[in-house]
Amino acid sequence: MLGLRIEQGLDFVVVNAENAAGGSGLTPAIFHELISAGVDCITMGDHAYRRREIFPILHGEARIVRPANYPPEAPGRPVTVLTTRGGVRAAVINLLGRVFMPPVDCPFHTVDRLLKALPADVRVILVDFHAEATSDMQVMGRFLDGRVSAVLGTHTHVPTADEQILPGGTAFQCDVGMTGPHESILGRRIDRVLETVWTFRPTHFEVATDDPRLHGTIVDVDPATGRASAVRRVVVDGAEANRLAHLARGGVP
Repeated sequence: MLGLRIEQGLDFVVVNAENAAGGSGLTPAIFHELISAGVDCITMGDHAYRRREIFPILHGEARIVRPANYPPEAPGRPVTVLTTRGGVRAAVINLLGRVFMPPVDCPFHTVDRLLKALPADVRVILVDFHAEATSDMQVMGRFLDGRVSAVLGTHTHVPTADEQILPGGTAFQCDVGMTGPHESILGRRIDRVLETVWTFRPTHFEVATDDPRLHGTIVDVDPATGRASAVRRVVVDGAEANRLAHLARGGVP
């Protein structure tokens, strides 16, 4: 991550880590590992509470948010405001979609309420919309166009090729994709998934290990207005990761 930050000049890095612990949930150790690797803020999703040991982190850390349209009694904060390396205050909001997802409060009313409560000087705003259906994601993008800097989707594990700047200046992409084993079915071992689909025999969907890749999206934002000026996808495979690691150690790109 450090090499990518250096090469791309990244001021603020946000990752969705709801599947970081063996494919489901997040642990305190992995939270700290991600922060040490150069991550500024972590978002979650429908697997936020798979590991109970993360509850103290959710309660006490400003660098992690859980879905804002969970009940107010749910562990964790629905929104956070942090300072980027460039000295700009930025807000991060995490929301769950409702189409083909567990029952949750309305994400549209929830984000509307949170935006109205943000300090007036916070203009850079990122929304991680953790949703299943592209229609759900597109509606949220249009609903927030001109009101936030970016609406970036997570959850489906598959990067979409629809990155764009909406008319109001909001960067949008249905799904930024998965960081994990590319030689897999949504991160799980291909043989295990095929066996269950073919025979209906239950199997344990173990996390795959081959061809790890990082998928993400970089958004350029004007800190004065909060509007996005550019959005582009990023893919880092094993060879590129080694090159970036060399760069982080002070080597020549």
